[in-house]
Amino acid sequence: MFLYKINEQLSLKLAEVNDADRVFELTEKSRDYLKEWLPWLDFTTKVEDTKEFLKGTMKGYADNNSMTTVILYEGEIVGTAGFNSINWSSKTAYIGYWIGHEYQGKGIMTKVARALTEYAFDHLKLNKVEIRAAADNKKSRGIPERLGFVEEGKIRQAEWLYDHYVDHIVYGILAEEWNSK
Repeated sequence: MFLYKINEQLSLKLAEVNDADRVFELTEKSRDYLKEWLPWLDFTTKVEDTKEFLKGTMKGYADNNSMTTVILYEGEIVGTAGFNSINWSSKTAYIGYWIGHEYQGKGIMTKVARALTEYAFDHLKLNKVEIRAAADNKKSRGIPERLGFVEEGKIRQAEWLYDHYVDHIVYGILAEEWNSK
């Protein structure tokens, strides 16, 4: 099993089906908050939906083209983060994340994104990490900005969110840029 310790309070554990109850509970508690920026909430209405999602993430990990982890903060699952996809031919990982509303503002996600970026470069030997966030999602955009990612551009109408499109801002950092810090 994959377990990556970030510090005494914070770890990343490979997401498994037996995490479904807690992930779904966290989704339910944060549903209104998450729905502002994430398109999958209407398709996650029961714990079985979360189980199916987690089965898919486990297959992606087994196929070596993605890695979804649960974020453990003081031993409790507080969100998910990982590589939504890994493009081995271009040596690029694409980070995605979400955290329960009550755990925001503690610096958790910045530490998680830093750890995933380090893992991509140090262990997977990738060349680039990208993070995409909705243009108006200032909290999510703040994470790559704090970590020194470069704003590379905007994808217009990149995602449909229930009743409207949102633009995405693309951030990237290269291994040589990360390692020179």
